[in-house]
Amino acid sequence: MEIEFQDLSYEVYKRLKNMILVNELLPGEQLKQEHIAARLGISRMPLHKAFQMLENEMLVENLPRRGFFVTRIDNNQLIDAFECREALEGVAVRRVSQIIGKQELAYLKSLFKPFIGKTNIDDRKYIEADQEFHNSILKFSRNEILKKFEVIRNITYRTYRGGLIRAPKETLPEHLAIIDAIEQKDAVLAERLIREHSGKSQKCIIEKLGTSPNGVEPVLHHDKK
Repeated sequence: MEIEFQDLSYEVYKRLKNMILVNELLPGEQLKQEHIAARLGISRMPLHKAFQMLENEMLVENLPRRGFFVTRIDNNQLIDAFECREALEGVAVRRVSQIIGKQELAYLKSLFKPFIGKTNIDDRKYIEADQEFHNSILKFSRNEILKKFEVIRNITYRTYRGGLIRAPKETLPEHLAIIDAIEQKDAVLAERLIREHSGKSQKCIIEKLGTSPNGVEPVLHHDKK
């Protein structure tokens, strides 16, 4: 289906970004400009600009004399991304706890309501709720800078394509506890809980790898009150 928008480069960027995030274009796959241009019905000029935008978000890489490829995520990048997300979400959830409205709070609760009390949970639907929860925390913070950290969001989003990092029976109570702290407007508790939540996922990734790729173990934040 051809793209028929005025700002072709941005529309191509969005189309290709989605194809990468859902693994329609696989890590390490070469992006042949002539093939993609023909597929989308565009010239190579807006396509090249789209590639540059994707390169800025670390979704593609330009290899000298070889062309553009979908970026492979190595273990160091994965752990680094989770460490950064932990810090950013800590800042965001602290603010969310202070300013969240009733409709926003109700929305956060609605994300996990279908899974409460269920023994068999659809992983795909839970992944969607999990991603939306973390994205909403950044959005509801009303911090425009936090919402622009696309590189971290892209890397952590792509990790979900291989399935859940931890089982819903473990993470669902953690999500609900974070939401409860937000509802109680306990910013300190909400930040501690979301950092612990991220730290446990980092530790799980490291254990699956067998060792920490960057030699640094995740720090789990304990209540000091």
